[in-house]
Amino acid sequence: MNTVEWIAAALGLVNIALLVRRSAWNYPFGMAMVALYATVFFEAKLYGEAGLQVFFFVAQAWSWALWAKAAQANAARAEPGGGDHGDGADQVPVRRLSTTGRLVWLTGTAALALNLGWVMDRFTDAALPYADTAIAGASIAAQILLAFRRIENWVLWIAINVASIAVYIHKDLWPTAGLYLVFLLMSVLALREWTVAYRRQA
Repeated sequence: MNTVEWIAAALGLVNIALLVRRSAWNYPFGMAMVALYATVFFEAKLYGEAGLQVFFFVAQAWSWALWAKAAQANAARAEPGGGDHGDGADQVPVRRLSTTGRLVWLTGTAALALNLGWVMDRFTDAALPYADTAIAGASIAAQILLAFRRIENWVLWIAINVASIAVYIHKDLWPTAGLYLVFLLMSVLALREWTVAYRRQA
């Protein structure tokens, strides 16, 4: 299992590096990573996060289609006579949520996390039901926001990565804790890079 965890962590590094530069090619690596992590988390009795990997796999396939379409449109605008200046053939433009949108997403994420936590606590032998599902609920929201290229996804990922590091250290998943430390640093970088890109678009 340790070998599987290390391979998943390596795939995750490639995935996050491509996400920072807004490349649609992050998704094949992300899909391979979450497929392996489903097994790792199930063995660790982190059922919320194991199930989350199934969601991630489907969501990343959907996101890949959305990003590929956005990248194609961006590349078309970058062509001579195409109007706006794009970033590159595989890069996508980014957006922000409105203040109301942020409040709705925050409320929905909290409700999802609390309800999932109650289910896991009541009906399974999950090791850390509420912490596990808080991470899972926030990750679902962040993944959807990422699919729609909203900058706020990185604020959520930063919080998720901090919580995840604590959980993985507690469960002795050291390669994964190390990966999520890198994810944390890269999420901060991505927030900065996407914000700069948004201002440049404006």
